Amino acid sequence: MASSFIISLTVFLTTVIIAVNGCSPSDRTALLSFKAALKEPYHGIFNTWSGEDCCVNWYGVSCDSGRVTDINLRGESEDPIFVKSGRSGYMTGNISPEICKIDRLTSLIVADWKAISGEIPQCVTSLSNLRILDLIGNQITGKIPSNIGNLQRLTVLNLADNSISGEIPASIVELGSLKHLDLSNNVLTGSIPANFGKLGMLSRALLNRNKLTGSIPVSISNIYRLADLDLSMNRLTGSVPSELGKMPVLSTLNLDSNLLSGQIPSSLLSNSGLGILNLSRNGFSGTIPDVFCPKSYFMVLDLSFNNLNGRVPSSLSSAKYVGHLDLSHNHLCGSIPLGVGSPFDHLEASSFSNNDCLCGNPLKTC
Repeated sequence: MASSFIISLTVFLTTVIIAVNGCSPSDRTALLSFKAALKEPYHGIFNTWSGEDCCVNWYGVSCDSGRVTDINLRGESEDPIFVKSGRSGYMTGNISPEICKIDRLTSLIVADWKAISGEIPQCVTSLSNLRILDLIGNQITGKIPSNIGNLQRLTVLNLADNSISGEIPASIVELGSLKHLDLSNNVLTGSIPANFGKLGMLSRALLNRNKLTGSIPVSISNIYRLADLDLSMNRLTGSVPSELGKMPVLSTLNLDSNLLSGQIPSSLLSNSGLGILNLSRNGFSGTIPDVFCPKSYFMVLDLSFNNLNGRVPSSLSSAKYVGHLDLSHNHLCGSIPLGVGSPFDHLEASSFSNNDCLCGNPLKTC
């Protein structure tokens, strides 16, 4: 009976303290520990982190009913504190695990500070309310927490432009609410999980500029909402699944600078919704599928630096628009197609250079 009374009294007093100060004492303590592990020498943003109420005028901190819910610290910002100084942010130190004690946190954004190092605290996977984890543009090392899949409410995971190593955790496919995934420009190794297609809500998947190996999972084609897929500048091998060309929303596909081989799936070139397709700097062979149509609209079509042979497809001249075309550094031969409204009219010779025996406008006459 007495213990129940003590617990009730403790809860009551905590509620009163929050009501008076407007800030949970435990959240404030965690924020100060977080602050102590970082150094920001130029803008003085942490100078605002003073006083008892962390919910009022603490730069980048937002609350709901006295509990801290958002930490939004961006080193690249149009906030007056950055505009006035005329310089972007710079911060050293590391992300303290004490941040995990703020259990109502929905957003943790510590982005573009250039020099924050250390590892991602493993305990972030216990923040069950977290919706945004954005640590882009630092010098964070170590691995992605293996239990990242615990964050069932996460919609944005942005760890780009760091030095994160290791493999993509298998549990990442359990992030059923994830819409934006950016792991680009790190040193990730290993393969893309075969069941990557379980990420059914994903609209952007950026895994470029890593050291990923293995093949492109066919399951990616199951992600109905996926509009932007960038796997470029890795060490991926094998062929491109033809199923990728049948994805209804996919508009950008960058697979350049890998070790891919085989023939180019005709489905990629006949998909009228695919506006940016970059397959350059791989080992694709065979002919370019002759499947273009009046609905074809490519802002970028780059097939350069491969082992393609045969002719430039005649159907390409019927495409509605081709903004940037690069077929250079292949083994193509024959005359470049002509036609009314030809998409080649605005192109330079460099788009067709270094082939075996191409001719015609904009190259020399056949």
